[in-house]
Amino acid sequence: MTPGDSAPGAAIAPATEPAGAVARLTGLVAALRDHGFGIGTGETVDAGRALEAVGFTDRERVREALAATLLHSELQRPVFDRVFDLYFPLGRADAPDEAYGNTPAALAALRERLAEALTAGDGAALDRLAAEAVAGFGGFGSTPGSDGWSSYQTLSRLRPETLLARVRERLRTAPGPEDPEFTERLLDDEIRRRIEAFRERVRTEARRRVAERQGRDRVARRAVAGTADSVDFLLAGRAQLDELRRTVRPLARKLATRLAARRRRAARGEIDLRRTLRRSLSTGGVPVRPVLRRRPPRRPELVLLCDVSGSVAGFAQFTMLLVQALHDQFSRVRVFAFVNRVDEVTGLIARGAADPAGLGDRILAEAELTGWHGQSDYGTALGEFADRYAEALGPRSVVFVLGDARTNGADPNLAALRRIAGRARRVHWLNPEQPSLWGTGDSVAPAYAELVEMRPCRNARQLGALIGRLLPV
Repeated sequence: MTPGDSAPGAAIAPATEPAGAVARLTGLVAALRDHGFGIGTGETVDAGRALEAVGFTDRERVREALAATLLHSELQRPVFDRVFDLYFPLGRADAPDEAYGNTPAALAALRERLAEALTAGDGAALDRLAAEAVAGFGGFGSTPGSDGWSSYQTLSRLRPETLLARVRERLRTAPGPEDPEFTERLLDDEIRRRIEAFRERVRTEARRRVAERQGRDRVARRAVAGTADSVDFLLAGRAQLDELRRTVRPLARKLATRLAARRRRAARGEIDLRRTLRRSLSTGGVPVRPVLRRRPPRRPELVLLCDVSGSVAGFAQFTMLLVQALHDQFSRVRVFAFVNRVDEVTGLIARGAADPAGLGDRILAEAELTGWHGQSDYGTALGEFADRYAEALGPRSVVFVLGDARTNGADPNLAALRRIAGRARRVHWLNPEQPSLWGTGDSVAPAYAELVEMRPCRNARQLGALIGRLLPV
């Protein structure tokens, strides 16, 4: 359910006070922690006090009070809303649980009522229609009573997106004299927003019904998608990748602060034991004033070597954008992309900051990445990089290789990777596949892992932690 779209003063389902409210609050906090939210004891206590202050008569006030006390970022809000809807569901006193007639006539009548509610923007009516739709068209399994509830099945039968023209006709007013086309676009955008809000209501209702059978805790952990930074790179869809790209700048700022703090600590240097003991002679052998062996300030050079083929392309593109946003933290950054040939794309990444969504298409269009076939070939790419771009590597260079190490049966060319590791200060291989898949099929990850450090990196949260930990200062 989209916050703010419910009817004002909508009530919460019963059993919320006082012991029931405590159980639901602690369950909500536990589920959010399972999704990676950093919620401490103090924040949980504050949430309890907020509930005591706002009461339970207005569900949206409860939602906002808990969001204000438990969340640290706006990016966490979508996950919070879905989990909140499970633990503090809307009261259903006016929505019977028996299945509605699953007939073409019932479907047509429901679509007509849905068009009327979308036209009026009536949140309470849309809540009731979502419950009716799931009850009538979303159940699957044996009857009487369904074994489960499917929002996908409900929406595929109801097809609310096809009501746009019907609702537009009912909402259309006389076009303004200045720009009627602009007015039409605004009207269509508002109708699409209402339809998408209804689709989310259906998803919420289906989760609520499943939670009644399987338990809220289980559904909250398994059926609610996590925040964008916890989505598996290899499973992320286009919308999730777009959301990930919007998190690049905040993540880069956080990492830059962390790297700067590490650099300040490292600049103080380590204790010089010999000189400290010599100075302590003036204080009777007590090292009152330690002598530090100061390190000259020196920023590392970063080299990215990225597989941009197939499902790993999203992982590579996100990492490229993140490194570009962090470029001030390094003395030099060079980015290379490959499929079965290697080409430098540093300039494309710098230009791609303004249009991150089209970065992958520009790289594939403007860089020379493929030879006679379009499959990734790590052996050929590593060999070409070691031959053509050896000058990019040096004693201050840190190399990150991004890819799943699947060679499509080609020679892995371990000698080329050994040459790269011999010239660079450090080589880290970030693999978006889970370690249990390394070495299966055409994966040669175990062989590469014997030469360089290979680490699993399946989502943006892991990527940020690895970059913050592995980069030298």
